[in-house]
Amino acid sequence: MGNLNKHILQSGVSRRSILQGAAAIGGAAVAGQFAIGPAAAQPKKGGTFRVGIAAGNTSENYDPGTWDNVFVQVFATSRHGYLIEITADGTLVGEVAESWEPSPDATVWTFKIRPGIEYHSGGTVKPEDVVASINYHRGENSTSAAKPFVDPIKDISVDGDSVVFTLEAGNADFPFVVSDYHLPIIKSSDGKIDPTSSDGCGPYKVTNYQPGVIAELTRNENYWKTDRAHFDDVKLLTIVDPAARQSALLTGNVDVIDQVDLKTVGLFKRSPNVTILSTTGTQHYTFAMDTRTAPFSDNNVRMALKYAVDRQELVDKILFGYGAVGNDHPISPSNRFFADDLEQTTYDPDKSKYYLKQAGLDSLDVSLSAADAAFGGAVDAAVLYSNSASKAGINIKPTREPNDGYWSDVWMKKPFCAVYWGGRPTEDWMFSVAYASGAPWNDTYWENERFNQLLKTARSELDETKRADMYREMQNLVRTDGGVIIPMFASYVMAHNEKVQHPEKVAANWTLDGFRAVERWWFA
Repeated sequence: MGNLNKHILQSGVSRRSILQGAAAIGGAAVAGQFAIGPAAAQPKKGGTFRVGIAAGNTSENYDPGTWDNVFVQVFATSRHGYLIEITADGTLVGEVAESWEPSPDATVWTFKIRPGIEYHSGGTVKPEDVVASINYHRGENSTSAAKPFVDPIKDISVDGDSVVFTLEAGNADFPFVVSDYHLPIIKSSDGKIDPTSSDGCGPYKVTNYQPGVIAELTRNENYWKTDRAHFDDVKLLTIVDPAARQSALLTGNVDVIDQVDLKTVGLFKRSPNVTILSTTGTQHYTFAMDTRTAPFSDNNVRMALKYAVDRQELVDKILFGYGAVGNDHPISPSNRFFADDLEQTTYDPDKSKYYLKQAGLDSLDVSLSAADAAFGGAVDAAVLYSNSASKAGINIKPTREPNDGYWSDVWMKKPFCAVYWGGRPTEDWMFSVAYASGAPWNDTYWENERFNQLLKTARSELDETKRADMYREMQNLVRTDGGVIIPMFASYVMAHNEKVQHPEKVAANWTLDGFRAVERWWFA
């Protein structure tokens, strides 16, 4: 691919102040897209859209509080509607919410509910459904992964055709919170939703679901967005193995795949019927250490491991240039408050040895769990990491884990493992989900009192200069004290056949057009 594949994370598009008004809210920035292939034509209806996805487990279900991988995330946006949609350019538009407005201190947010949106099972979306849908994730007994970022909601009430959210403290990013994929609007009864129901108000209706295998859907003829949902039917297929996924596209068994195996991306380039599509944003690959467990409970060991990885080698050999070096915190240059002045952690075996000595060690032996289910090339990345770390006296034993069950049996279970993160559009969101004390997805079990204090304060700070300073300190705390090694930010690299068409700009907040390819794309 020459220089064409050397995509780097780009500075974000600025957004207007959230407090200037509901419709004026701009999104956390995402970078542009790179495609090889014909220009998109005008959308038309028809066809069965088949998507090969590099994720899926037999333990998955309809419960929105449990969704944790690309398959269930794409499946969710295919059948559900959300209060807010993040557009391809990172701005916010109303979906179930027709409009929204904050109080001057951003502690009260009023969302006017769009009239006439129909559920697949009949009936229309009511404000009471919104209340029940969000409340499902709240409360002391909630086990939802969304609980940490809905807990700050003090009260939700109905006011005519609107829903009013009262927060414990001001949150200028609150509209982003309610766009999260865990928070679809679901039909309620007696103030409760049914988390086992396939019903939704989105573009497609479920006809068949076999967790870890396939989801089949058909177009919702009553979908309120008349310029969306172009396919007649949709099939989402779990194809975790990279070679099988590639073969499925080349043989015409699927129309699009995510997570293209970058080692063989050249094969696609040589095929006249395949288009490579790459978007850059917040996706990052990590090695997570359980900070509760020795030796990772010692920050000197954690720092030794951070200086023992050759980041540029991983970008070159694992991402093949489709990405950029990371600095051990999850905020990318496409985020609004990215701290571009922090010192870059580099490969330095001598510094690594220094930190080992500070820990009272001359050498270190650890196992690193990895599988391609974590991210494409994760096992190879673990091997490269092992090679570079050996020069610092660190013996990393790469352990290949099964792809099936990786997210249920390895992630947050094994003390040192490979992980992918799609990132989040705001700093508060990313930190709240994966770094806050007690967060269900805090996969390093990291506890830092100063960080947690700053997280709460920055969320309600309306002075953007002060807010930027706090997020800078938080990024540095994760970098120098946290339990995560983030060696690289990875582009989303997808491939599709010549039939598939999409808008000129494709979202980079998540893969597959912000998880919305099913709704936004069409056939030529």
